[in-house]
Amino acid sequence: MTCHWSAKLDLYVDSELPAVEMADFQRHLQTCPACAAGALSRLQMKRLTQAVGQRYRPSPEFRLRIEQSVGAPKTRLWLSRWLPALALAAALLLVVPSTAWWLQYSRSQQALAEIADLHVATLASANPVDVVSTDRHTVKPWFQGKLPFSFNLPELQNSPFKLLGGRLAYFHQSPGAQLLFELGKHEISVFIFQNRRDDPSLSSPSSVKKNLTFSTETWADAGLRYFVVGDCNPTDLHSLGELLKDAARP
Repeated sequence: MTCHWSAKLDLYVDSELPAVEMADFQRHLQTCPACAAGALSRLQMKRLTQAVGQRYRPSPEFRLRIEQSVGAPKTRLWLSRWLPALALAAALLLVVPSTAWWLQYSRSQQALAEIADLHVATLASANPVDVVSTDRHTVKPWFQGKLPFSFNLPELQNSPFKLLGGRLAYFHQSPGAQLLFELGKHEISVFIFQNRRDDPSLSSPSSVKKNLTFSTETWADAGLRYFVVGDCNPTDLHSLGELLKDAARP
């Protein structure tokens, strides 16, 4: 018998379900192996398609070389050609920084979308965490020896958040920690990776993204890159981020 939720798998994977249905769907995935498998297969296909698209995407340096080669004056035989060339050079002075900013912004937004996919995949998993505990003194030591860095977890006793556990995560071939928190009926993922200069998506400026279902916030601190993603109110998501920032301070 076909589960009636299966017709909404594509909407769930694309984060297009209303917030109430998203929460119900997430609970359903924990009890329906068929829907959980369907969600995971769709996410894998989505990530594979994104990876193939990135393979044939021209690099920012290549884009700039093309723009400069198109805009560069071929010859300066006549004085009348100088003014158009100067005008084009002035335009390039405006276009190149704008292009660089847009490329950086696009990479940042793509990274946030991929992080949201990792969060959805976790919620669709039958075993969302590898270490199950509400005690930060149990969860944090579990990562020792598994990651090339350490991090601190906040004290949640007087907050509305509850720690559910953690698991290892991988993003752009970088190992990191994924921590799962609960806020009422909402589940929030916190991803922590090393802040890498060779990967713009892991060294981009702090940013916040809100789509139809998920809010995502990211920042860097002390050589680490934090991502917080969930379907709760953006204000609540930011509050959890502030708790993490306070815990990271010496």
